[in-house]
Amino acid sequence: MTDFTMIKGTDGVAIITWDTVGKSMNVMNQQGFLDLEALIDDALADETVKGVILTSGKEGSFAGGMDLNILARMREDAGDNPAKGLFDGVMGMHAILRKIERAGMDPKTNKGGKPIAAALPGTALGIGLEIPLACHRIFAADNPKARIGLPEIMLGIFPGAGGTTRLVRKLGVMAAAPLLLEGKLNDPRKAKSAGVVDEVVPADQLIEKAREWVLSNPDIVKPWDDKGYKMPGGAPYHPAGFMTFVGANAMVNGKTQGAFPAAKALLSAVYEGALVPFDTALRIEARWFTHVLMDPSSSAMIRSLFINKEALEKGANRPDAPDQRVKKLGVLGAGMMGAGIALVSAQAGIEVVLIDQKQEAADKGRAYSANFMDAGIKRGKATEAKKAELLARITATTDYAALKGCDLIIEAVFEDPGVKAGVTKQALAEVGEDCIFATNTSTLPISDLAQASDRPADFIGIHFFSPVEKMLLVEIIKGQKTGPRAVAKALDYVRQIRKTPIVVNDARFFYANRCIIPYINEGIRMVAEGVAPALIDNAARQLGFPVGPLQLVDETSIDLGAKIARATKAAMGDDYPDGAVDEVIFWMEGEGRLGRKSNAGFFDYDDKGKRQGYWPGLAAKYPRAAQQPDLTLVQHRLMFVQVLEAVRALEEGVLEDIREGDVGAILGWGFAPWSGGPFGWLDIIGTPYAAERCDALAEKFGPRFATPALLREMADKGQGFYTRFGQAAEAA
Repeated sequence: MTDFTMIKGTDGVAIITWDTVGKSMNVMNQQGFLDLEALIDDALADETVKGVILTSGKEGSFAGGMDLNILARMREDAGDNPAKGLFDGVMGMHAILRKIERAGMDPKTNKGGKPIAAALPGTALGIGLEIPLACHRIFAADNPKARIGLPEIMLGIFPGAGGTTRLVRKLGVMAAAPLLLEGKLNDPRKAKSAGVVDEVVPADQLIEKAREWVLSNPDIVKPWDDKGYKMPGGAPYHPAGFMTFVGANAMVNGKTQGAFPAAKALLSAVYEGALVPFDTALRIEARWFTHVLMDPSSSAMIRSLFINKEALEKGANRPDAPDQRVKKLGVLGAGMMGAGIALVSAQAGIEVVLIDQKQEAADKGRAYSANFMDAGIKRGKATEAKKAELLARITATTDYAALKGCDLIIEAVFEDPGVKAGVTKQALAEVGEDCIFATNTSTLPISDLAQASDRPADFIGIHFFSPVEKMLLVEIIKGQKTGPRAVAKALDYVRQIRKTPIVVNDARFFYANRCIIPYINEGIRMVAEGVAPALIDNAARQLGFPVGPLQLVDETSIDLGAKIARATKAAMGDDYPDGAVDEVIFWMEGEGRLGRKSNAGFFDYDDKGKRQGYWPGLAAKYPRAAQQPDLTLVQHRLMFVQVLEAVRALEEGVLEDIREGDVGAILGWGFAPWSGGPFGWLDIIGTPYAAERCDALAEKFGPRFATPALLREMADKGQGFYTRFGQAAEAA
């Protein structure tokens, strides 16, 4: 079976329909390109065909992008010269799309040729937009749910099948920048306003409108193939264009801090391509695209943010159990976390019972969803009808009897074992034996909390990150007695609310906080050592972290850090390693500097909560060292202190799958996305170098940098994590 079919109408219009076999959305593969080219050749050679419409057989979408395994196969098939294999493969794609664009026109006169229209029923992403950009006119159905754009930059690459060159030549650099450099997606009407698509028409008239245009004998020469073409907004050495490129370069470096190679390569392709004819620009785009694909960062990002993320969302590690989708959810605690859980669950169409001690608190939790919808209405993203529909799914009450019929309960009350045990018993007394009970905790051991249940096999941890509606990751924690049905239930629920799950085993701080806390602590240690706070935070940002450790602790609150420190010290006793950190945290707490929430922390804030710079009192208490450390040393301390915890979590069986370790790190706390995650980073730098560097750090800064036995063994054997533990990833 083929993904592309063609029907030639008696009116002379050939309709090519893209319908990828076995997929809910079209995805381009190698054979698909060949099939499309063959049909285009057929249509162009057939004298009875006056023009072509390229559309989709999938309802509500055109295409979701390209199967990125194509790129891996190009590299593998090239043997000893992978760069040449990639470049030749990319140029092959360019040739097919250029054939569509030229459509049989005479190369000298631009005469002849057959009009080719793209008719998009809905979402068109990546190659699903690059192909239409090569067509002569793009018609999009008026489908408000559709998303149109080029999101490749989010995966560590950029549009490399001509999308970069065509969009810049169509819109100009300034207008194309947010679409290319930010991966901005638009609905059809906004895509038309931006100049990306040419017409938005009613869905039931899509093909007919495209047909009318094809038969109207239109001029099909693209502006860049016509004499006298000038780039909108000016080329690089035009006065206006010069300023655009200066601004774009500053914007890219400001946003990426130089940590993401794809953005710089994209800008280079745009700049160099704007100076030469179109076909030469395509070759330049292909060379820069190949350059990015040969960077290990792009492979790591694609693996973690596309292949592994998708595998986890599809249930790669789901136990073999019947469908466990949630029909009725109970949420205990209507504070910020409980209110957020209620919101995302109601958005997924789940009936929610939101319980708190006082009706006022429960109502406030429900109002969180109302306020969220109101904000959406103001932005044109929601309607009053949608708001009413969502709120009708949320029952705010103090009555535990309302939990009857719930098949999942999520407890999100205060982080106190006694309080959690009390509400657990109250809730379980009202539900049937088929109900799974989950606790949303960030620090308390699941196995201990499960003692409040008479069915520990049906007790599990579901750790949301704040704010719930924005954060993509959910950490599912198995207690010592948690059974497979509870795991399946948690995974199916997370899939319902369209988030990405990772499953870990019970241990102190689980996985995410186990790695985040050392990151924060290392930054605080350096403050006590006299390292400049700006150096600490900027070193982290230049590694690709969204915020530095000092800014992060201000955002999460310093008194929370102090509370965690006291609880950890009480649990660990003499083994507690962070006394030097506590000195700073407890002093800040005593000074009333609790972070952003108190408008005073490591930073000073104005009355509106805007950061004003680092608090001068910090330097008075911990004077700056005359000799500041090298940037790389600061970065290695911040990276290794997290990465080693990830390795120990794998070594101890807290992590069972390195894919979950990498995806969880990027989505959970923004771990250097360009690296593909902790294990991806170790594979990039190599385990032998990693072990050598750990030895040096441990000798200078202490045993927290000691090389774990697993890493030492892998370094001695020259192994990588994905070569040793990647069987699960290959199977997926």
